[in-house]
Amino acid sequence: MPLLTPTNTIFFLCDIQSAFRTSIAGWDHLIFSANKLLKLANIVGCEVVSCTQAARALGPLDPAIDLNPLGNLHLGTFDKTIFSMTTSEVENILSARPHIQNIVLFGIEAHICVLQTALSLLHPTFRAKPYTPYVMADCLASCNSWEVPIVLQRLAQEGAFVSTTESIGFQLIGDSKHPKFKAFSALTKESKEGTARAGDFLVAGKRPEKETPSFVAKTSL
Repeated sequence: MPLLTPTNTIFFLCDIQSAFRTSIAGWDHLIFSANKLLKLANIVGCEVVSCTQAARALGPLDPAIDLNPLGNLHLGTFDKTIFSMTTSEVENILSARPHIQNIVLFGIEAHICVLQTALSLLHPTFRAKPYTPYVMADCLASCNSWEVPIVLQRLAQEGAFVSTTESIGFQLIGDSKHPKFKAFSALTKESKEGTARAGDFLVAGKRPEKETPSFVAKTSL
């Protein structure tokens, strides 16, 4: 198992398109976690690949996804018809970077495009050695939320690692003496509440309490 370091890791953002906003619960938590991961990638210097699914029909990435600060670290957004992110363009990116061994994977939908991306990385057709996907549990969603824990169990069985946005950050930094630790620590502190809310909703399945009904039904004896 390759040690997770910024030099051997790339981030994959999968299909976070605003067309899905109304059909996926916890969308704002998903956006928050995705942007947190993009900030992390910028801090540690990891490159980022993003994809859309059938953008002609489903539109671009959600405009709230903030890729601009990445500059040249963002290698592009690639549209696809296949469900895996391993399009020919993405395979070419990976092939040109033989040092890459780990993929931080996040987005939607967990049971379709994220699953098939992870499986493609675990069993690549364009190189002999598999990649190690790190799937972000607190930046993962599906239209059917009950699909997510099933997918995470399947991926763990296949050899992927299930992690979180905070845990992966500490792994990539590795040492409080790291030159980027101060910036990472600031990100951790400023995102603390949002991270907790995203984890409660997307991982623990906690939902806000329903509003008290404005009326009480009367029954007669």
